[in-house]
Amino acid sequence: MDVGERIELLMEKRGWNQLELSQKVDINKSVLNRIINGSRRCKDYELAKFADVFEVSTDYLLGRTDIKDTSNISYAAKDGASSRSRTKEDDEEMTEKFRQFLEWQREVRNREE
Repeated sequence: MDVGERIELLMEKRGWNQLELSQKVDINKSVLNRIINGSRRCKDYELAKFADVFEVSTDYLLGRTDIKDTSNISYAAKDGASSRSRTKEDDEEMTEKFRQFLEWQREVRNREE
């Protein structure tokens, strides 16, 4: 299922017509019609607007997942074998690794000067 088909499905589930949806995402109705029928690609900012209006992830709209609910998005663990919710410890570890990367980058630049 492509982006246009997903948008049309979500629109139908909410009982919205193309004019209503085009007003909600602030795009021209003819542009929306072309996105839905596949004759025009959806731009990044438009995709984000659709995701916000429908309260789904852009990955859902792109067909990368069938999970619509954005309130419980998880990511794959480092080994890729499982997925889990991100924790405060994950954030702290990522922040520390980023800090280390920046320090390394400064050292490299200093050596080059």
